[in-house]
Amino acid sequence: MLFNLLKSLQSLLFPPICHLCKEFIFDSGEVKLCAGCLAMAPPLISPFCTCCGQPFAGAGTDHLCSHCIIEPPPFSAARSALLFESSTKEMIHQFKYSKKVILRRPLGLLAASHLADFSERFKADLILPVPLHVKRLRERGFNQAVLIGEILSKKWGITLSRNNLRRTRWTEPQVNLGAAERAANVKGAFAVSSGEEISGKRIFLVDDVYTTGSTAKECSRILMKAGAAEVAVLTVARGLG
Repeated sequence: MLFNLLKSLQSLLFPPICHLCKEFIFDSGEVKLCAGCLAMAPPLISPFCTCCGQPFAGAGTDHLCSHCIIEPPPFSAARSALLFESSTKEMIHQFKYSKKVILRRPLGLLAASHLADFSERFKADLILPVPLHVKRLRERGFNQAVLIGEILSKKWGITLSRNNLRRTRWTEPQVNLGAAERAANVKGAFAVSSGEEISGKRIFLVDDVYTTGSTAKECSRILMKAGAAEVAVLTVARGLG
């Protein structure tokens, strides 16, 4: 009781600051975003493709998109917590490119909250982050997918395998490439170090943003080839381009 009282007094005297706008906030919970910034981090909601998770405009029910009908991906499902816009986009850019690693927490916690129901249904055995090439890892100093995966692992009680999935060659940044170029860019760029850890397991493949899905598809293909029972892709955000 005394601890809770001291904690409440500390919050009153030294209120937390919003990660984005730097305003003082009260009752912010774990996420530490003010109500205004949180409102500009909209969750991805139905209707969306039941396979790749692509959101559809307007009302309706979830259903397969034409791309997944014509060419089913190697993963069974992809789900994103938030739309890649406004506050979410700003947080991810600051996290990755300005090295504001503290933003892993609101991003990871929002993902854990919005994707909790899907996690319960899928019942994954293992979380694997999409790897960075060693050159980019040295430049950035961290792999954002690993840091997000750590939060999901802790929140959901699922084992995180940090290094089993690895990137075997350098690939150009995907941001300026078209869909076909992205797929060609990552083709054959990933490998599994230990198939024994993967074999028969239900896998969550984790990354920060899902855009065209080329990286997620190639990683999932490699994991399925290594004997995974099923792969689901989880990302913090979903691009609409």
